[in-house]
Amino acid sequence: MKKLKNSELNRISIEEYKAAKKTPFVIILDNIRSQSNIGSVFRTSDCFRLEAIFLCGLTAQPPHREIQKTALGATESVPWKYFDNTTDAIEELKNKGYLVYAIEQAEGSFKLGEFIPDLKKKCAFIFGNEVKGVQQKAINISDGCIEIPQYGTKHSFNISISVGIVLWEMYQKLLK
Repeated sequence: MKKLKNSELNRISIEEYKAAKKTPFVIILDNIRSQSNIGSVFRTSDCFRLEAIFLCGLTAQPPHREIQKTALGATESVPWKYFDNTTDAIEELKNKGYLVYAIEQAEGSFKLGEFIPDLKKKCAFIFGNEVKGVQQKAINISDGCIEIPQYGTKHSFNISISVGIVLWEMYQKLLK
């Protein structure tokens, strides 16, 4: 077994990315404090070829040195839009026919592995602040909550890890 060189990975260009068919998912970042987390979400979103990222509230916007450091150029490929309020982002997506789910521990939440998305519709996933999580007013207007089961002493994953877990699971369901 030999590790592949970058030249052997058949990566597409930014122009090809922009023209390519996208995975029908949008990420909504609800008041994310860490610019490293924001950059990581851009990078993961690029890997799954998502439609867009919506940055809300105090979530920093590119270009920013700390975002760029972890995004590795993904801020140039993944479309993004800024909203002062997360609820405005949710309303825009719902008006376009998206189902919107908060990734949060909540009463009546769906366990990630058991959640079956309506694959006839596009989906958006809200990821919340590193300390406070997704705002209750955003949860109130979402179509439901999806919870990542956890079995240790901590009550949450880092947001960038949560994004990767959720996107991998949803992407696998999309491929079936």
